Amino acid sequence: MVVVGLQRIIISVADLTRSLVLYRDALGLTVTSRFGEVARLDVPGTTTELLLHQRPPTSGPAGVAVSFRVDDVDAATAAAEKAGAAVVDAPEDQPWGERQAVLTDPDGHVICLIAV
Repeated sequence: MVVVGLQRIIISVADLTRSLVLYRDALGLTVTSRFGEVARLDVPGTTTELLLHQRPPTSGPAGVAVSFRVDDVDAATAAAEKAGAAVVDAPEDQPWGERQAVLTDPDGHVICLIAV
């Protein structure tokens, strides 16, 4: 038995509507369905889905971080910040060849915005 793919990433959020402002409106992910306290979003270029689940979040810098590949790290960072994300590390070229910004979403989850 082996892993054959990544199906979904689930992020617990305190306020689903507030989180959609960041993930849908600022980052451009498309909501494919919404049921109860869960929103399913499409991650472009993959078969992986992102689920935002409204329930008490447990977040922190030592947990899992999601990295989103974007076309313009600086513009995406500005849009995310305007939508309620906090910048931890401003956009910067990294020695491994990516431009990256590190942010936290409104619930404190670490998200990275990258471009190669």
